[in-house]
Amino acid sequence: MTAPVLTTGRLILRQIDEDDLDPHMTLLNTPAVMQDLGGVQPREVIAAKHAAARASFAAHGFGFMIMEERATGAMVGHCGLRHVAHPLAPNPQDFEIGWLVREDRWRRGYAHEAMRAVLDWGFATHGAPRIVAITIENNVGSWRLMEKLGMIRAPELDFNDPAMPPAYNPAIQYGITRGQWARGGNGDRSLD
Repeated sequence: MTAPVLTTGRLILRQIDEDDLDPHMTLLNTPAVMQDLGGVQPREVIAAKHAAARASFAAHGFGFMIMEERATGAMVGHCGLRHVAHPLAPNPQDFEIGWLVREDRWRRGYAHEAMRAVLDWGFATHGAPRIVAITIENNVGSWRLMEKLGMIRAPELDFNDPAMPPAYNPAIQYGITRGQWARGGNGDRSLD
């Protein structure tokens, strides 16, 4: 396993290595977890995402990571920071955060805990002027977490992806600036 990039009270966030593909396919690429993310993806798609995360770390020093429980060492999610990746998004210059948590670890606050650390890392270490997150309107849990993190809805950044079914359009974005984050955003940052 690779060395930790970030640690929180309950989590280790580490770079993705070659041995992570099988557990990712089993624990994270499930119908429930992927419901609002385009559905279960073929192995080659997840492998390509892992390769892109490793390439991002090599080129920029940040990327998507594996989220592990400190107490058990179990893979509980996937999260991280990258440049906006969707080719149809109107803001490719922005930094983007994202996450997913395996179903049997939902409602434990892991995504909130991980994303607070990733936002701190993005602003303090990588000098991001603004960080966004992308979801769909039906993914209420996702955009509620964005709001809890202090992110603000940015409808001017919405976009449609004609390759996706109507239920996945439009893609909506929330964002937060470095200044807003430094002032505590507009959300509750007291929860861990």
